Amino acid sequence: MKIIKNKTIIEDDWQVLRLDNQETTDNVTVAAGKIIVPLEVWQTQRDTLQQRENIGVWLASDERPEALKDDLQKFAVIAIDFPKFADGRGYSIAYNLRSRLGYTGELRAIGDVLRDQLFYMYRVGFDAFSPRPDRNIEDALKGFSDFSEVYQTSFDQPTPLFNRVKRKGNSAVGLINE
Repeated sequence: MKIIKNKTIIEDDWQVLRLDNQETTDNVTVAAGKIIVPLEVWQTQRDTLQQRENIGVWLASDERPEALKDDLQKFAVIAIDFPKFADGRGYSIAYNLRSRLGYTGELRAIGDVLRDQLFYMYRVGFDAFSPRPDRNIEDALKGFSDFSEVYQTSFDQPTPLFNRVKRKGNSAVGLINE
């Protein structure tokens, strides 16, 4: 399986654990190796899982990142699940993890991740993306260059465009730092 990380296509050596109908958070066996577990599994099996080096956690779109506030340094990767294209709650989760909680590790988008979202996901702090398997990952990579400039602030650009443009009178004469 391949993912996009830091705007480059790489082989993914992490597995995402999803519970099936017979498994519960306390009876699921977390396999050895690099694995990203659901938040509820982390919360239930925390005492055992925190001893592992290669552990990650994923949040559903209806879960709060503050639940990980005291454990952020334990995770090599935090993933946020996008259950469908129209569910944008994951953007807020990512932004809060980066800006308010100070998470500096890999932040990955999983689930229904499409090319049209990558530019915006990157803006709020995602640095890794697992596009839907039925889509071309090379085409998805082009999503980062869909726009050349941004107006509003976000995690990736804390200064709005009107403060980055040097003005003389009422006409813009060029970007200040570019």
